[in-house]
Amino acid sequence: MWSRRQGRLRPVVCGVEELRRRRREREAVLRKARREQQLVSKRLLRDDAPEEAGEGCVSAILGETEFQVQQLLRQAQRGTEEKRERALVSLRRGLQHPETQQTFIQLEGSMRTLVGLLTSNQAQLQLEAARCLHELSHSEQSTVAEACLPATSYLLTYLSSHSSDFIELCLYTLGNLIVESEAVRRQLLPQGIVPALAACIQSPHVAVLEALGFALSQLLQAKEAPEKIIPSSILASTLPQHMLQLLQPGPKLNPGVAVEFAWCLHYIICSQVSNSLLIVHGALSTLGLLLLDMAEAVQRTEDTGLELLACPVLRCVSNLLTEAEMETVGGQMQLRDERVVAALFILLQFFFQKQPSLLPEGLWLLNNLTANSPSFCTSLLSLDLIEPLLQLLPVSNVVLTVLCNVAEKGPAYCQRLWPGPLLPALLQTLLFSDTEVVGQSLELLHLLFLYQPEAVQVFLQQSGLQALEKHHEEAQLQDRVYALQQTALQG
Repeated sequence: MWSRRQGRLRPVVCGVEELRRRRREREAVLRKARREQQLVSKRLLRDDAPEEAGEGCVSAILGETEFQVQQLLRQAQRGTEEKRERALVSLRRGLQHPETQQTFIQLEGSMRTLVGLLTSNQAQLQLEAARCLHELSHSEQSTVAEACLPATSYLLTYLSSHSSDFIELCLYTLGNLIVESEAVRRQLLPQGIVPALAACIQSPHVAVLEALGFALSQLLQAKEAPEKIIPSSILASTLPQHMLQLLQPGPKLNPGVAVEFAWCLHYIICSQVSNSLLIVHGALSTLGLLLLDMAEAVQRTEDTGLELLACPVLRCVSNLLTEAEMETVGGQMQLRDERVVAALFILLQFFFQKQPSLLPEGLWLLNNLTANSPSFCTSLLSLDLIEPLLQLLPVSNVVLTVLCNVAEKGPAYCQRLWPGPLLPALLQTLLFSDTEVVGQSLELLHLLFLYQPEAVQVFLQQSGLQALEKHHEEAQLQDRVYALQQTALQG
């Protein structure tokens, strides 16, 4: 009976494959938007705040002429080491302000002088010169970053320094300059910045690893990264394997380091250069275990800070699950575990209470988990998670997409969706004015009626036809509304 009815309605009712195609097209648009969301930012290391540095000194610097800045540079080149260091400290504090930065870079020979101090054989002068460059690197003016170009080769060389503090400072400075200037990237790539970063990732110092993660994430966000940097340099290095090691859950996991490298991994995955290689290296299994670890953490304490890590991890797993090569590399098998679904719902509950902005990320992952996997759909049903999922419907209509993923798997899945809270929830969504939400509800009702005919009678009893009438004149919904009306009346 149902196969004949489906045949008669085919001109106006889309089949399961067509419904799936529509949803995937919508998801492709969302994935592209998510992929293009960048976190370009700059970091600033300061041992003293401007107000602690002496207000008189700062005020003087703000009003200084070219001659006065030049005087500080001369003082930094002559005299006792203490006087030279004091001049550099004054210059550094002045460079915290845009006016002095512009004065400095317009002064002939200023950068050459600063580079000379950076390469001196006196460690404290080197450090203060590097701090001056760091202040310049934080400028919002692209011309300032370009002016720092002569210093970048030396900063790169100093990544092999014995001082972890100095390495950290150089990494943050390079990270600030890399994101600002294509010229800086063009100079540093042939000079070996990627191998230098790969050497730094083996550092035992947490502060160095955090700074490295920041610098690497800035490099990975360059517009030319997907074509010129990631395939030839990053994936050819040992960086991806080391990143995954630093994301392994356990007592050695450092949250700050993990956050930085999770974002790095996110940018590599979004480049879509060779995600199958990452899967082979164990990216999915590592990230899956990390999700379980985060779920345990939020159950132990209310304030974990792990929400900072959750966003890039959820995005990484979501995007890896969209890989066409997933089945061939066996990546999906690595996540075929009810614990992942249970952990995700623990995190969703935590986000709902503490970090609502992350709910769409969690639901997006649930969508990608259930899209092509009957086993994850089964987990959703066997763990009785449909009702908790429906409670998130006011937050995101991705909930409806997930439910469509389950329903389209066939009669056995629809039988487990029925009876329950699904139909009353769908009747409520038909009262909405949002055509996107209503359209998805119609798709889900179509699947439910197709595979669970009993639902039709209950739909009629609960004034379903009257709810459909509200959308009869809406151009985007007319065909689907009419088709569902006919299905219900003929049922």
